[in-house]
Amino acid sequence: MAFKNINTRVGVSDITETGTTQLYPLGTRVQAQDPTYGVGEFIYLLGVASTVAGSWVTYEQDNGATALLAANAIGPVAVAMSANVASQYGWYQIYGKCPSAAVLAGFVDNANCYATATAGSVDDAVVAGDRVKNARGASAISGGFAEMELWYPFMDDGLAA
Repeated sequence: MAFKNINTRVGVSDITETGTTQLYPLGTRVQAQDPTYGVGEFIYLLGVASTVAGSWVTYEQDNGATALLAANAIGPVAVAMSANVASQYGWYQIYGKCPSAAVLAGFVDNANCYATATAGSVDDAVVAGDRVKNARGASAISGGFAEMELWYPFMDDGLAA
């Protein structure tokens, strides 16, 4: 991924960088642009164990904590831009075309996204209450990942519709 920061803020780290030192207030948001994927929006959060680049997470807006996306989750959702594990800090995409997000083997292009029993991944199999709203597949699967269209995704444990 070649997203480059387009904010006026000086010194913002690379979108794919993970660090052991907190560089910005948790919840900081920046815009970055990629020549292929266009403009995206990213949020700076605290990592969680087993996160890989492309993992789906839910996050807390008050303290920046993340949890790998799981069935019955509630809250805002983002996609990790790096292997941002526990006690590390990094960027997560919340808006725009995401180049690489974890999906299960049966996921098809243009499908809605649903949380699964595989933490941090989505599938297109309809599960009532587990739809990741405002997220949609945007490519075929490649190595367990697919492109996504994100518009501030969230889960509310509501109906599948």
